[in-house]
Amino acid sequence: MKIENIIEILDAKVYTDVPYDHIEINAACGSDLMSDALAFGENKGLLLTGLNNPQSIRTAEMMDIHCVILVRGKEPDDALITLANEKEIVVLRSDHSMYTSCGLLYCAGLTGDET
Repeated sequence: MKIENIIEILDAKVYTDVPYDHIEINAACGSDLMSDALAFGENKGLLLTGLNNPQSIRTAEMMDIHCVILVRGKEPDDALITLANEKEIVVLRSDHSMYTSCGLLYCAGLTGDET
């Protein structure tokens, strides 16, 4: 799934300057605990979280995640945006809850990795 599709599905706002038209998202995970997110494994492509600080970007970098979506209308601060731009990670914001955001993406065909 392309990030453009994700933006449309979640009515999301883009906060970073990272070009994303070439990025294909194949799977996603959602967690507010970065230690739990790390347990999902690597190469998910997308992390949905309510954690609104640079730790979410550092976790995404370790997991080879290309896009972080802040749920529940969380506004990223300048430090998070700066780090995301440096690491070339797209940051979006969704006003939906994590449950609804994950459900909308799942219904649109984006799954997680259950292995």
